[in-house]
Amino acid sequence: MEYSLYFKNIFEQQVEIMLINELSKRTGLSIHTLRYYENYGLFKGVSDEKIKTNNYKNYDESIVEKIELIKEAKEIGFTLSEIKVLLESWYNKRLSIEKKVEVLNAKVIEIDAKIRQLKQVKKYLVDGIKDVRNGDC
Repeated sequence: MEYSLYFKNIFEQQVEIMLINELSKRTGLSIHTLRYYENYGLFKGVSDEKIKTNNYKNYDESIVEKIELIKEAKEIGFTLSEIKVLLESWYNKRLSIEKKVEVLNAKVIEIDAKIRQLKQVKKYLVDGIKDVRNGDC
């Protein structure tokens, strides 16, 4: 009984480590994109200090979670520079709940402005189509 509890604790504490190829498969992002994000400073792999013959980096499960956040943030319109600042603040617990809400509200306001702008562009295009059809252009 004592041994099984001991091994259970050891296995529960293990962190899954993966190379960039596995990270790519897990996140659905290309290796090129992952390397770009890493070079940009969005996350960081760890080199094995014992192995000097290669430049392989290891990534743990927390990086998978961080990349999912990056993908979601990009989908809702955050730039990589905005994401970098947010990740640093978010993961270092420097943003209060109020500040997190403020950041997200600011993005909503920005998106609303883009929607208004795109609606105006669409109106110009529709008007242009009418003008072409009427021979006015």
